[in-house]
Amino acid sequence: MKRQKILIMGAAGRDFHNFNMVYRNNPSYEVVAFTAAQIPFIERRTYPHELAGYLYPSGIPIHPEEELETLIGGHGVEQVIFAYSDVSHEYVMHKASLCLSLGADFVLLGPEKTMLAPERPVISVCAVRTGCGKSGMTRYVLGILKGKGLTPAAIRHPMPYCDLLKGRAQRFSAMEDLDAWNCTIEEREEFEPLVNAGVTAYAGVDYEIVLRDAEKEADVIVWDGGNNDMPFIRPGLEVVVLDPHRPGHELLYHPGETNLRRADIAVINKVDSAEKEKVRLVADHVRMVNPDAIIAYTASRITVDAGEKIADKKVLVIEDGPTLTHGGMTYGAGYLAAEKYSAREVVDPRPYAKGSIKETFERYPQLKNILPAMGYAPGQMQELRETIESVPCDLVVVATPIDLRRLLGLNRDSVHVGYEIEEMDGKELKGSIEGFVDSQFHEYR
Repeated sequence: MKRQKILIMGAAGRDFHNFNMVYRNNPSYEVVAFTAAQIPFIERRTYPHELAGYLYPSGIPIHPEEELETLIGGHGVEQVIFAYSDVSHEYVMHKASLCLSLGADFVLLGPEKTMLAPERPVISVCAVRTGCGKSGMTRYVLGILKGKGLTPAAIRHPMPYCDLLKGRAQRFSAMEDLDAWNCTIEEREEFEPLVNAGVTAYAGVDYEIVLRDAEKEADVIVWDGGNNDMPFIRPGLEVVVLDPHRPGHELLYHPGETNLRRADIAVINKVDSAEKEKVRLVADHVRMVNPDAIIAYTASRITVDAGEKIADKKVLVIEDGPTLTHGGMTYGAGYLAAEKYSAREVVDPRPYAKGSIKETFERYPQLKNILPAMGYAPGQMQELRETIESVPCDLVVVATPIDLRRLLGLNRDSVHVGYEIEEMDGKELKGSIEGFVDSQFHEYR
């Protein structure tokens, strides 16, 4: 039987999962290649045959997305599967138009085809954009579960920057695990706060294995989404986070709008720092497309160690990298802290950027007086350190979820900015989660 030739467009995450769920060991299809976008240093690798299955004895090559047109023509590709997240609807359709013009079908796989069936109750925490406060919300949900006497585990959306075969299933329960896996800044930003909260986190490449490993230890699973992607595991309760600093984006980005339309609980976060009219607009959009969703309101409370040091200082502000890049934000908690504590000046780091950090500023010109904490590889981490050390300032304001100062060994006077979720206007979110738990675990009522 002739196998249909497939190409999967991805970013080293959803693409591999879609392959594992739909195409691996399926003799009706031949996946000729993956393409890679968004994340640096992931192309020119191979999805290994041990993960790809018996139909791919040499594995599957990963090409830069810039080669898409050549790959479609050169391999006679009949279907292109789009499999990455936090891109505008317009962007998706431009990619679709390119593929259609070359004679290939353009396909978006639905959640029912790509969700694993769990054996434990699952709560998913997803978002409509990168940088909505999803990680803080995950910790808030985990805290509620622990307060009910349960043992939860977090399964994180993939960040496979390591060797793909070695990283097919990862477990993080102590800081030593992060060191053993040589985690990047981006990985540490997700795993370290969970470990510090006493929660074991799981991730990897092959999520069937990841899920079964987590289920051996946990009463309940919390899916900790990445970007604005959909869950890989079928949830019993879907929590979706929205950002009133970007009103309207909940209807304009893929697959964030899908998450919103599926949400059981729509959480409008950052209401403490957003304009009231923008909060109302986001709530109106929720009611418009998902009138059955519970709407909860939360604050993202900023904390600063020794915040008084910021006053009247020239400061360098370092923010979470993905929030600023494919999340599209132009500021974050660090910039808000600099304003709150009356910094004299927020220094523009662009003239002092080194190597790939300079390339990041060129690629995302909306970034001006904040530094994204890019660290997808050891070399980039070193370039970030050199950039920070080069910027003339009195104080560095570090607003990443991890203590970047310790990781990079910075020789600068600095303060660290953190944030935690606080529920506002009642307890819709907490009450709904507790109700879900009670329905699943009668002994905890």
